[in-house]
Amino acid sequence: MTGPAPTAAARDPRIPPLSVALGFGPAAILPLLALAAFLLPPRTAWIAVALAQLWGGSILLFLAGVRRGLSFFTEGGPRPVQVATSVWLFVLGLAGLALPAPFAFLAQILGYGTVGLTDPRAAKRGEVPAHFARLRPPQMAIAVLGLVALTVRVSLG
Repeated sequence: MTGPAPTAAARDPRIPPLSVALGFGPAAILPLLALAAFLLPPRTAWIAVALAQLWGGSILLFLAGVRRGLSFFTEGGPRPVQVATSVWLFVLGLAGLALPAPFAFLAQILGYGTVGLTDPRAAKRGEVPAHFARLRPPQMAIAVLGLVALTVRVSLG
């Protein structure tokens, strides 16, 4: 059931327009929720914090599944590093949902940071689409920025 990536587009380093929208859109939700957490009155700011925790953890679980799913297209079958990365992201996504803030946000920061650092290397090895090398670092930086702000907001009380 393994084989080469499904299309030649997977080797194209240009970021497809749909990947821009579906990549940066969900990442931008976290800074927007952080902004809301700072601007809302304390009695309602917790809603933005809770939504951010749910969103951040859910997207991280999704990214774990993306990484695992792409591993099935690796020539010769999934590599141990691909499976380990997927499990790592899954565990951090679960922690991001289950732990109380700010610990949940710290787990999510670690997860999004992992994606931002590992996907460019994985793209060079052909484990993920080539455009991930250019898409993931800024996409994950946006998410991490929001998560850092949320961590600060929660720490301030």
